[in-house]
Formats: sequence, structure tokens, C-alpha cells
Amino acid sequence: MSNSEKLYQEAAGAIRSSECMLALTGAGISVASGIPDFRSPGGLWSRYDPQAVASDWALENNPRQVWEFLLEAVGMIAAAKPNPAHESLARMEDMGYLKAVITQNIDNLHQRAGSRKVIEFHGGAGTFYCHKCKKKYNQQKALELTRKDIPWLCSQCYGVVRPGVVFFGEQIPEQALQETRRLVLAADLVLVAGTSGDVAPAGTLPRWVKEQGGRVIEVNLGRTSFQNISDIRLDEPAETALPRIVEAL
Repeated sequence: MSNSEKLYQEAAGAIRSSECMLALTGAGISVASGIPDFRSPGGLWSRYDPQAVASDWALENNPRQVWEFLLEAVGMIAAAKPNPAHESLARMEDMGYLKAVITQNIDNLHQRAGSRKVIEFHGGAGTFYCHKCKKKYNQQKALELTRKDIPWLCSQCYGVVRPGVVFFGEQIPEQALQETRRLVLAADLVLVAGTSGDVAPAGTLPRWVKEQGGRVIEVNLGRTSFQNISDIRLDEPAETALPRIVEAL
């Protein structure tokens, strides 16, 4: 048996013996779906200043520039499809092993893959509402917009329509934080996939689980901030490693 096969078997054993397993995911899990990490070379933040196009200040002061960015981002996310990593986590939930996915992603790919319990720390790009009066809008309208239609303004109060994501300068939804705290207190295992752990507070969750006696399985490429706390580490793409863990289960 190869060393990598031993790690898959060890991961499967840890999952089978867990009573409350959570998954923490980030941008790396969606790269194979055609959504590059915004922070990576070639990602959106290499071409846009996030404070200028994805902040509460920008919504108030430069809505057209915000929507120039959103035309590209929303189209890219809508065109993406779940990959084997997303599908594997949904399968683990179906098998009764995974209690919830906590994600930093805004692409809704976990839900589209079949995951039912998903906590979105940064909201989701599939919903839209008026920043001023909160009137809700359909995603399809956003996909039909052209440059001459932006910024998208509310038909009711003429405020700026925005996606249901957490922009820079905004708070993580309190409901997401409260539900995460409840789950983490009960968790004895966390599966980390596609996130380096550099962004708080999501990056602190595996440490909470570890400090209360739980275990950490990490599926990531390259160095991360979890290396010193991971009990089992698979240095492979999530779309390759997670299906093999499911197979081992």
C-alpha cells in the first residue's frame, strides 16, 4: 500500500469514528470549476482593487465601477459547475458523516452539488437586493445586464442593486456566526479543503476544533497556516483527493 493510500485510509477511518464532522472550504475547491482564486495571479484582485469595486464605500460612491466588476464576476460564477470536490462533500453528507459545510465561497456550488447544510460566511452571488430598500431581485436579470445598463438601480427607490455577498467593510451575517459557533462546539473533526486559513474568522475554526480535542484533516496544495495542526494532510487538489476519501469510506 502506497503512502498516499495509507493517508486516504487513515482519513476514512477518522471520518467513520467521528460523531460531528464539519468541512471548511475556500476558493481552492472551486478552481476546477473555472473560478480562479480571486487573490491568485490572474485572479480578479490582480486586475481590480477590491476596495474600489467590492466594498461598502464603493457601493455608496462608485456604483458604476462596482457593476463593471460584477458583470465579469457574476457571469463567471453563473457559468461554473460543481466539480468532484463539491460532489464528494455532498456525498459525505448523504452517507451521514458530514454535518455541515462552512464555506468562504460565494459561488453556491456546494448547494448545486447537493449539499443541504451550507453556511456561507461571505454570502452568495445567486441573490440580489437593493442596497437601500432591500427589495429582492432575480439573478437572471443580473445575467442579462450590459455595460449600458449599469449601475443596476432599484425600480422601487432607485438605490443600487447588489449581490447578497459580504463586501469589504461589511460584517459576516450574525446568523452564520452563531450557527458556526454551535457546530464548532460540538465538532470532533474538521475537514479543511481549498483554503490556506489566512482569512479570519473562518481560518480560526480548525484551531477551535483542535483546542477542544478534535482532529483536522487537510486537503490543500502547498504551504498553509494549518500545517502545524493538521493530523492528516493530503497535498493534492481537492477534486482529486476528496473523491478518493469517499471511495475509501
